[in-house]
Amino acid sequence: MWNKPTEEELARLPDYRIATDMPLEEIVIHMRFYIGNCYWLIAGYKPSHRMLFGFANLGDDQMAEWGAIPLKDLEEINIEGVEVNRDLFWEPTRFVDIPKCGTLIF
Repeated sequence: MWNKPTEEELARLPDYRIATDMPLEEIVIHMRFYIGNCYWLIAGYKPSHRMLFGFANLGDDQMAEWGAIPLKDLEEINIEGVEVNRDLFWEPTRFVDIPKCGTLIF
Protein backbone atom coordinates (compact mmCIF):
# COMPACT_ATOMS: atom_id res chain seq x y z
CA MET A 1 0.00 0.00 0.00
CA TRP A 2 1.26 3.44 -0.90
CA ASN A 3 0.99 6.09 1.82
CA LYS A 4 -0.02 3.53 4.44
CA PRO A 5 -1.59 5.22 7.48
CA THR A 6 0.45 5.16 10.65
CA GLU A 7 -0.86 3.66 13.88
CA GLU A 8 -1.25 7.22 15.20
CA GLU A 9 -3.37 8.22 12.19
CA LEU A 10 -5.52 5.12 12.56
CA ALA A 11 -5.94 5.80 16.29
CA ARG A 12 -7.42 9.23 15.47
CA LEU A 13 -10.27 7.64 13.46
CA PRO A 14 -13.64 7.40 15.22
CA ASP A 15 -14.50 4.13 16.88
CA TYR A 16 -15.94 1.61 14.43
CA ARG A 17 -19.15 1.14 16.48
CA ILE A 18 -19.89 4.85 16.62
CA ALA A 19 -19.52 5.20 12.85
CA THR A 20 -21.78 2.19 12.15
CA ASP A 21 -24.58 3.60 14.34
CA MET A 22 -24.63 7.13 12.92
CA PRO A 23 -27.32 8.39 10.56
CA LEU A 24 -25.95 8.78 7.04
CA GLU A 25 -26.25 12.58 7.29
CA GLU A 26 -23.76 12.62 10.17
CA ILE A 27 -21.12 10.19 8.91
CA VAL A 28 -17.77 11.89 8.31
CA ILE A 29 -15.28 10.34 5.90
CA HIS A 30 -11.80 10.66 7.39
CA MET A 31 -9.67 8.77 4.85
CA ARG A 32 -9.88 7.81 1.21
CA PHE A 33 -8.09 4.90 -0.46
CA TYR A 34 -8.17 4.19 -4.19
CA ILE A 35 -6.81 2.11 -7.05
CA GLY A 36 -8.02 2.50 -10.62
CA ASN A 37 -11.78 3.12 -10.55
CA CYS A 38 -12.16 1.53 -7.09
CA TYR A 39 -12.26 3.55 -3.87
CA TRP A 40 -12.88 3.11 -0.16
CA LEU A 41 -14.13 5.98 2.01
CA ILE A 42 -13.29 5.40 5.68
CA ALA A 43 -15.46 6.57 8.57
CA GLY A 44 -14.25 4.45 11.50
CA TYR A 45 -11.71 1.95 12.81
CA LYS A 46 -11.62 -1.00 15.21
CA PRO A 47 -7.98 -1.40 16.33
CA SER A 48 -8.43 -4.79 18.00
CA HIS A 49 -9.41 -6.30 14.62
CA ARG A 50 -7.60 -3.80 12.36
CA MET A 51 -10.99 -3.35 10.72
CA LEU A 52 -12.13 -0.21 8.94
CA PHE A 53 -15.75 0.82 8.44
CA GLY A 54 -16.71 2.73 5.36
CA PHE A 55 -18.16 2.93 1.89
CA ALA A 56 -16.64 0.74 -0.83
CA ASN A 57 -17.12 1.17 -4.56
CA LEU A 58 -15.28 -1.46 -6.56
CA GLY A 59 -16.02 0.15 -9.90
CA ASP A 60 -19.75 -0.61 -9.94
CA ASP A 61 -22.01 2.15 -8.57
CA GLN A 62 -24.97 -0.22 -8.32
CA MET A 63 -23.04 -2.61 -6.05
CA ALA A 64 -21.27 0.01 -3.87
CA GLU A 65 -22.02 -0.44 -0.18
CA TRP A 66 -21.24 0.35 3.44
CA GLY A 67 -19.50 -2.25 5.53
CA ALA A 68 -16.40 -3.69 7.17
CA ILE A 69 -13.11 -3.35 5.31
CA PRO A 70 -10.15 -5.33 6.66
CA LEU A 71 -7.08 -3.07 6.55
CA LYS A 72 -5.01 -6.13 5.67
CA ASP A 73 -7.05 -6.63 2.49
CA LEU A 74 -6.29 -3.11 1.29
CA GLU A 75 -2.61 -3.52 2.18
CA GLU A 76 -2.33 -6.73 0.15
CA ILE A 77 -3.89 -5.51 -3.11
CA ASN A 78 -1.21 -5.49 -5.80
CA ILE A 79 -2.15 -5.57 -9.46
CA GLU A 80 0.98 -5.94 -11.57
CA GLY A 81 2.91 -3.72 -9.17
CA VAL A 82 0.15 -1.15 -8.66
CA GLU A 83 -1.04 -0.92 -5.07
CA VAL A 84 -3.87 0.81 -3.23
CA ASN A 85 -3.00 4.42 -2.45
CA ARG A 86 -4.20 6.68 0.36
CA ASP A 87 -5.23 10.19 -0.61
CA LEU A 88 -2.88 12.37 1.46
CA PHE A 89 -4.83 15.51 0.59
CA TRP A 90 -8.22 14.22 1.82
CA GLU A 91 -9.92 16.48 4.36
CA PRO A 92 -12.61 15.05 6.68
CA THR A 93 -15.91 15.55 4.90
CA ARG A 94 -19.47 14.49 5.67
CA PHE A 95 -20.42 11.71 3.29
CA VAL A 96 -23.53 13.58 2.15
CA ASP A 97 -21.37 16.61 1.24
CA ILE A 98 -19.05 14.74 -1.10
CA PRO A 99 -19.78 15.84 -4.69
CA LYS A 100 -21.56 13.16 -6.65
CA CYS A 101 -22.47 12.68 -10.28
CA GLY A 102 -23.59 9.07 -10.61
CA THR A 103 -20.32 8.18 -8.95
CA LEU A 104 -18.05 10.18 -6.69
CA ILE A 105 -15.93 12.70 -8.55
CA PHE A 106 -12.25 12.92 -7.65
